[in-house]
Amino acid sequence: MAIVALVLGVAGGVLAIPFGHIALSQIKRTGEQGRGMAIAGLVLGYLSLVAVVAMIIFVIAAANGAV
Repeated sequence: MAIVALVLGVAGGVLAIPFGHIALSQIKRTGEQGRGMAIAGLVLGYLSLVAVVAMIIFVIAAANGAV
C-alpha cells in the first residue's frame, strides 16, 4: 500500500491520499516497514489536491472575467 501511495503521489494522483492513510494504519497495526513511503505519498497526494483545487478556482475566476 505504501508503494502504491508513493507511485500515485509521484504521478500526481489524488488517490495517493486514501492509499497513504490505509498504508499508515496497516503499518501501525502490523509493524511492517514503509512508513516513510506512505508519508511521502500522502504529502505528494495532498500537494496535488491543492494544485487541483487552485486550478479549479483559477478556471472559475477566469470564466467570470476576474483574471
